[in-house]
Amino acid sequence: MPWYQNKSVSGKWGWHWTMNHFNPDQMTDGKQQAASQYRPLIGLYDSSDPDVLEYHVQLMKIAGIGGVAVDWYGREDYNDYASNHKNTQSLINVIQKAGLKFTLVYEDQTVTQLIKGNVYPASDAVKKGRELMQWLETNWFASPYFLKIDGHPVFMVFGPQYYKDQDWVQMFAPLKTQPDFLTLMFKKGPAVGGYSWPTPQRGEEKSWDELDMFEQRAANWPLKIEVAYPRFNDIYSQAGMTSFPPIQDYGGATYEKTLARALRSKAPIVQIATWNDWGEGTQIEPSVEFGYRDLEATQRVTHAPYSAQDLRLPFQLYELRKKSVRGAATRRKLNAISDELLAGDCAKAKRDLAAFKN
Repeated sequence: MPWYQNKSVSGKWGWHWTMNHFNPDQMTDGKQQAASQYRPLIGLYDSSDPDVLEYHVQLMKIAGIGGVAVDWYGREDYNDYASNHKNTQSLINVIQKAGLKFTLVYEDQTVTQLIKGNVYPASDAVKKGRELMQWLETNWFASPYFLKIDGHPVFMVFGPQYYKDQDWVQMFAPLKTQPDFLTLMFKKGPAVGGYSWPTPQRGEEKSWDELDMFEQRAANWPLKIEVAYPRFNDIYSQAGMTSFPPIQDYGGATYEKTLARALRSKAPIVQIATWNDWGEGTQIEPSVEFGYRDLEATQRVTHAPYSAQDLRLPFQLYELRKKSVRGAATRRKLNAISDELLAGDCAKAKRDLAAFKN
């Protein structure tokens, strides 16, 4: 999720840390207020901060994660969509440097908001969607780092929530290469398949049934993406919004169980939900409460050629970034360590971090 804003970086606390209820400038019970049951190990960060982006991608690489599916709100300058888009491009630059893949989960719910905000009329929605798909083909689908299967870019939508089946056909029509389009939980319209997701709406027990039903539906689809997740524990009720029943963490067992299940399915792609949705408590990013536990579990199942101790190196670099005097020589040394971690050379990065401290 590329949507977090920290006051020290962006000049304000963004909605995803406040939800118009919490004030991160205040403490409650000895803890900084935030729109989450949990806290990032590095504190409440900003998604435009280059130090944060390199930290995230380095951790993903060392954990054995192969790429990033970015929750994407399009390119319009409305609400925080434009800043999220800019953050996404910055993240993609780091992803490519690490040799990982990227794809998108497009939020077409934004179209409803754009129409309500008079950015464009409903009669232009399909035309605008078609232009957006053409922009993607030219700019991101063309990247050798964009996730593809047999040359077709893998492209997801969280829903759809606005566009109808025929709209997607029209929107994809001008593209030279049709994407492998995937819809949420079901195969809809021109989609080649779908992807699974945590479904706490009817309670924890039913959420496991939903995983079974997805697997049954998807058995003969050309493409499916299975899901792994650690828990679901949102903050919405405390912010005055509709909340969902929790899916318990069970000391890491939920993540290990869903991850093992997803890998057994032989799906070509497994999506982890999520890296950093702190508002819904589904994050596997290192936290004060869980530490590196979920990334260590990921390392084990992906057989990543790194150690659990290697997962601590990006945090060491991040701390140095924030504490060190920003002279040119210092920046060069820290940039070199960053490059080593993005390349997966943890042994050299560890030596250079130790030398830097000394």
